[in-house]
Amino acid sequence: MRKPELAAAIAEAVDLPKEKANDVLTAILDEITNAVSRDETVSLIGFGTFSRRHRAARKGKNPQTGAEMDIAASNTVGFKAGKSLKDAVA
Repeated sequence: MRKPELAAAIAEAVDLPKEKANDVLTAILDEITNAVSRDETVSLIGFGTFSRRHRAARKGKNPQTGAEMDIAASNTVGFKAGKSLKDAVA
C-alpha cells in the first residue's frame, strides 16, 4: 500500500474528502519525521515506536572489488513494532 492508497482508506474510514485525508496523513508523517530528527522518540501505543539510532563507524568491503573500506558513522531511524501490530501479523 502506498501513501495515496492509505489516504483513500483513511478518507473512507472516517468520512473525509480524499484531499483532507491526504493532508492529515502528510501532517502526521511530517511530525513523526520532525520529532525523530530532534532525537525524540515517537510512541504510538499498540502500533510501535520510532526512534533515532546511531551507527558507529566500521570497516566494510566493497562488493565489486572486495577491497576493505571505512564506513562512516551515521544516524538512522529505528522502528519497534508494538504488541497489537505484532499480534495482527502473527
